[in-house]
Amino acid sequence: MKTSLGRHSIIPLDPRDQTCALCIGSVVLTTGPPGSGDMARRALKLASWTSVALAASGICLYSNKYLDPNDFGAVRVGRAVATTAVISYDYLTSLRSVPYGSEEYLQLRSKVHLRSARRLCELCCANRGTFIKVGQHLGALDYLLPEEYTSTLKVLHSQAPQSSMKEVRQVIREDLGKEIHDLFLSFDDTPLGAASLAQVHKAVLRDGRTVAVKVQHPKVQAQSSKDILLMEVLVLAVKQLFPEFEFMWLVDEAKKNLPLELDFLNEGRNAEKVAQMLKHFDFLKVPHIYWELSTKRVLLMEFVDGGQVNDRHYMERNKIDVNEISRHLGRMYSEMIFVNGFVHCDPHPGNVLVRKRPDTGKVEIVLLDHGLYQALTEEFRLDYCRLWQSLIWTDMQSVRKYSQRLGAGDLYPLFACMLTARSWDSVNKGIGQTPVTTTEDSEIRNHAANYLPQISQLLNRVPRQMLLIFKTNDLLRGIEAALGTRASASSFLNMSRCCIKALAAHKKQKTRSLFRRAQISLREAVSLWKINLQELVLHLKGLRLTGWVWALLCWLLPASH
Repeated sequence: MKTSLGRHSIIPLDPRDQTCALCIGSVVLTTGPPGSGDMARRALKLASWTSVALAASGICLYSNKYLDPNDFGAVRVGRAVATTAVISYDYLTSLRSVPYGSEEYLQLRSKVHLRSARRLCELCCANRGTFIKVGQHLGALDYLLPEEYTSTLKVLHSQAPQSSMKEVRQVIREDLGKEIHDLFLSFDDTPLGAASLAQVHKAVLRDGRTVAVKVQHPKVQAQSSKDILLMEVLVLAVKQLFPEFEFMWLVDEAKKNLPLELDFLNEGRNAEKVAQMLKHFDFLKVPHIYWELSTKRVLLMEFVDGGQVNDRHYMERNKIDVNEISRHLGRMYSEMIFVNGFVHCDPHPGNVLVRKRPDTGKVEIVLLDHGLYQALTEEFRLDYCRLWQSLIWTDMQSVRKYSQRLGAGDLYPLFACMLTARSWDSVNKGIGQTPVTTTEDSEIRNHAANYLPQISQLLNRVPRQMLLIFKTNDLLRGIEAALGTRASASSFLNMSRCCIKALAAHKKQKTRSLFRRAQISLREAVSLWKINLQELVLHLKGLRLTGWVWALLCWLLPASH
């Protein structure tokens, strides 16, 4: 994709200038001292052949759709540097003469955010690969970055590059040692979906099994390390201009996670691990991996069809209850985070499908794309459990204690708001007691822009494990918002159940006393019973019948005077 920034980053030579230079050279040489005619002719001949070679190369590059000038390092670097310079200059000059915090300042800042987000989006689309991956990560941070950035960068999920069939055949030939027609009865040329690092094709094996074939874009592997280094240099340069903005966490995450995501064998292992870990959830489906035809760049898995998890129309057509899906999703991720400490960190709607099982008709969640997981340390997982318990039961002293243990320091109120996507007022009242309103949601998004320096400081300060948890939380909230089940009380209660189980299991591991273990089990059972009771009360409150029964009881048992 060509962008205006891309065009400005390289200054082509004008052919007319080359002609003038050659003519001037010829005149000088032919009018020089005697005996210089041969030199002039040789120079002219050499220049002519050079021009022909350059022109032929240019035509070849232009006509060859498999050789993209956008993939050349100088083009990618020039475009990234130019974009960073333009965005930085815009912020430095546009807001300089306006009083900070005034209405005019806020309106102007919003316009600068939007312009900059569009430039950044254009850069990601043009440089593709790693740039799109990082842009998608930023677009997922709904409650942490200004709305102008997140809404603009969200389109990157649907604008990922697509490899040609020639490139797909080349990768399969190099990795599996055979041609497509030798391996498959049929292979759909049009991919089911294309992502920043790979694309997926539907195919049928020689034995008749229908499979999904994930094929890595051929140029991503070679470009990724250079792109990350370029981002690191640019982020350091921006920090010199804006010391309050610390985005090195973004580069650190890309540096650590991209090599893992580019290894499809690692993705296959993650898929099998989570399938085994959550096998007690009969509503979860993780596609089977075919190891005999999988490599670092090609992954074969069972083909499973379904609708995207945020597609309400699909659910209505197939009579799937959105509240049931939301509950299942909450239970699944709570178990991953609090109990197992092994978290699928890319639950954007394209990676989470829903369907009714063909054999039983039961609702099923299909979890795809297992390249990005976060393994939590035990210390982090337990502190995170205790923090959420404190947030759910409105124990503000413990909220402060465990927020600070997780690196928030004196910014713990902001940290609590970022985790829950609720206002500090709602956190103090109890996040399970007051529902999320449209006004509160809007205020939180607006405050993300006002507190951007503090947010970037906090993201740079917390443990690296927390960064992908933030992304996962925001993606799950986006799904809940699309389904209309955002921050229901039942989702918080499910989280609390998992926290209770995880903390009880940890205490049992630390003691050998049977009596002590029995005590812990009894307290765990009582705590879970209290949650069940609270859930029942909330359920009854939501029924119209409750009002009628209450009115009838008041009539039958009038208050004594």
